[in-house]
Amino acid sequence: MKWVALKGDGKIAFKIKSRLKWVGLVGLVLSTFSILTHFLLARYTDGGVSDYQSSITIFSWRPIFENVDLSNNNPLYQRLWGPVRLLESLHPYANPRENYAAPIHKTSGFIFVRIRGGFHEIRNSICDAVVVSRLLNATLVIPELQSTTSSKGISTQFKSFAYLYNEDQFIAALAKDVKIVKTLPKHLKGARRKKEIPSFKVSNSASPHFYQHHVLPVLSRHSVVELVISEGGGLQAILPPHLEEYQRLRCRVAYHALSFREEVEELATKVLDRLRASGRPFIAYEPGMTREALAYYGCAELFQDVHTELIQHKRSWMIKRGIIKGNLSVDSAKQRLNGLCPLMPEEVGILLRAYGYSWDTIIYVSGGEVFGGQKKLIPLHAMFENVVDRTSLSTSWELNKVYGREANLDDKISRAPPVKEEIKFEAWKTSGPRPRPLPPPPLRPKYYNIEGWWGWVAESDREPESTVMELRTNAHKLLWEAVDYRVCVEADVFIPGFDRDGKGKPNFASLVMGHRFYQFAASKTFRLDRKVVAKLLGEIREHLYRANHAWIKSVRRHLKRNLIDGLAKEFIGSKELSFLSFPIPECSCTRQISPEKISNVSSPSSSSKLPAFVGDTHSCPSWMNGYTLAQSKDKESEEQLEEDDSTSAGLFFRQSNNTNQEAGDGETVNKEDTQMEDNEELEGGDR
Repeated sequence: MKWVALKGDGKIAFKIKSRLKWVGLVGLVLSTFSILTHFLLARYTDGGVSDYQSSITIFSWRPIFENVDLSNNNPLYQRLWGPVRLLESLHPYANPRENYAAPIHKTSGFIFVRIRGGFHEIRNSICDAVVVSRLLNATLVIPELQSTTSSKGISTQFKSFAYLYNEDQFIAALAKDVKIVKTLPKHLKGARRKKEIPSFKVSNSASPHFYQHHVLPVLSRHSVVELVISEGGGLQAILPPHLEEYQRLRCRVAYHALSFREEVEELATKVLDRLRASGRPFIAYEPGMTREALAYYGCAELFQDVHTELIQHKRSWMIKRGIIKGNLSVDSAKQRLNGLCPLMPEEVGILLRAYGYSWDTIIYVSGGEVFGGQKKLIPLHAMFENVVDRTSLSTSWELNKVYGREANLDDKISRAPPVKEEIKFEAWKTSGPRPRPLPPPPLRPKYYNIEGWWGWVAESDREPESTVMELRTNAHKLLWEAVDYRVCVEADVFIPGFDRDGKGKPNFASLVMGHRFYQFAASKTFRLDRKVVAKLLGEIREHLYRANHAWIKSVRRHLKRNLIDGLAKEFIGSKELSFLSFPIPECSCTRQISPEKISNVSSPSSSSKLPAFVGDTHSCPSWMNGYTLAQSKDKESEEQLEEDDSTSAGLFFRQSNNTNQEAGDGETVNKEDTQMEDNEELEGGDR
């Protein structure tokens, strides 16, 4: 009987276990179905979710706005955001003007190019490489970017050029100009690995004569040459008149063929959509505060502590290598007054507030590095509520998608501990065991973090070699600058803090200004005269945030005039160093303003005549008659505008930001001191 009972209990236990297995199986099936459903929803509703996220806040930016009239017909809107009417007749046109033959099938050989440098140097160098290939009737191999090779720790999904740009678009867009291939033939690859192919290290001032009489004979003999471009260009910026078509080729490369790869373009589009989600225009600001530029121009004393030491160390390094011919110690205050140092974010903020931009204006801060840290941006954040950058308008997973799959790197650097030398006085050797002289006082306590990226300054006079992680970060910076480039070019207003790099040549900001001048000539781009700005700011140094009527009037007149006068200085100072900083008139054409539009402005002559420095421009072809840029609908002349713009003058800081309503009413100004007439501020602006 006992055995029967045990047998019955075993059957019951078996049934219970079977049921539990079925329950577990059903649960597993339901879980799998749920996960698949979520994946499908994420896959096929990505666009909708992305659009929705643009309207809600999943980023660190919480926009705060004041309800104001932002219609295009508002006179204040026209002054702050409207086009520069004197330049409205200029349109982009980089097509060949005369008989322009396609590249012949049989070329003189292959040109392989290795490019070193930052974003703006890479872009200039690629354009020059294409022009040189056309000049020598050679086949161009897709250039190799030294900053994005596999040894830099980046994703293996992309190969050098393809890490930043779209290779297929590059080849297709230039099919009628230059024959381009992705790699060298096999027999030449082996010769390159053995370093058997002739190589030329070219400068950015190399002439067409140099290529035709030195490079071409070698190319004809060996069927391949290697060009190493490390100075931000491989061909002189100004070409002889009979080579004007090659200047237009530069424009076709820079503005049509060089398209960023899909992931970068997608992120840039998302950032632009999120900036414009509120329906408001925005300003793009490029500080230009890099360590190299500050060292080159001797601006170290404008900073403090470790940042001054870092700048001076870089300047010493430049002097040793012949990049700078001068003294290590420079009067930075004098350099600033001469306009040779970048404007600080605080100073740019004061200028924008004085010009009339309200506290809720959206400002996009561009650039991979603001030297001096985020503390340099604190005053700008205090003056403007909506100061954003790439990091506040994108998520980490979106950035990781742009980077691609990367291997994990251990960035822990094993450095030997500093050698501690035991200091013994001579008296210790002669005196007995007791009493001994007092030991030396303890070393000064170290208040800095030696393990930081700048910690080596306190321990050594020699900058350590870059780690693989730092090389990877430098490659990432190229992607960040690519996103910033798109945003800056398409911004409603662009203002640079500095327009020179660490070699004294046009920098990222100059490249942006040149692209904007080509694509949207009438768009508002402030080209500041830093010498004049330094003088203006010096007048109110004692009361920096409370300006009077006359000072604000002077600032507005200067900013207005430099919309045109700044172009003349750019033409003189930058074009001879970088053609892409001023691609006019070679890459533009003019359209006559229709009689209807001329009758809508009070001074048609000033609105239809281009400045003399623009030079002789071609008339636009007939097929462009239907092509129009955004035109101002305001029929009044800006010289006749009369407004009470008291909210932007006098006091540059908001008084309260507890709530949106308090923020809107938080400025206290004296209307009698700040009421201004635009017919006074704009006099002489359109010259």
